[in-house]
Amino acid sequence: MNLEVLREATRQQMPEKRWKHTLGVVGSAIKLAKRYGGDPVKAELAALLHDYSKAWAIDRMEIIIREQNLPQDLLIYDKELWHSHVGAWAVQSEHGITDEEVLDAIRYHTSGRENMTKLDKIVCLADYIEPGRDFPGVSKIRELAKHSMEEALITAFGSTIEVLIERGKRIFPLTVLTRNDLIMQLKQQQSNKDIENGG
Repeated sequence: MNLEVLREATRQQMPEKRWKHTLGVVGSAIKLAKRYGGDPVKAELAALLHDYSKAWAIDRMEIIIREQNLPQDLLIYDKELWHSHVGAWAVQSEHGITDEEVLDAIRYHTSGRENMTKLDKIVCLADYIEPGRDFPGVSKIRELAKHSMEEALITAFGSTIEVLIERGKRIFPLTVLTRNDLIMQLKQQQSNKDIENGG
């Protein structure tokens, strides 16, 4: 696997604005990996490939979801979710990426999932906070990310859910489950700290 070849192949899949976003996510993912003891090499790879199929035609993605037996429930929810699973399939089939941890980080960077791995969290959070992002509340998420990926992601997913509610859209159940799970993880972390501190 040649990273430069992958970079060029990925760049060719998307318009310039999306490519700039991708580079921002790569930089943010590497920083998060170093801050939280993740694998910066895997973080760079997963971040580079996270939006591989984002710019593909909706019809093309729908065919792949149906024919490759990707989760069929995606088809009844927001099309913004589709590129994550299609992208993971595409980089595996087109570029021979077989690292399941990397593929899962691509697969779940939009929706999240219960029991997110450290790499899942890194790529998902990097996608929210990369320097080019500008949406209400992003500054708060960036600040939280300096201290806790879980706190930052809880806030980020909460923001996404609020926007979907405001727009009258359906909420993908996995995103709600993810947020609930992160809240439980945070409570467990706090409980462990209290025990360590003799509380």
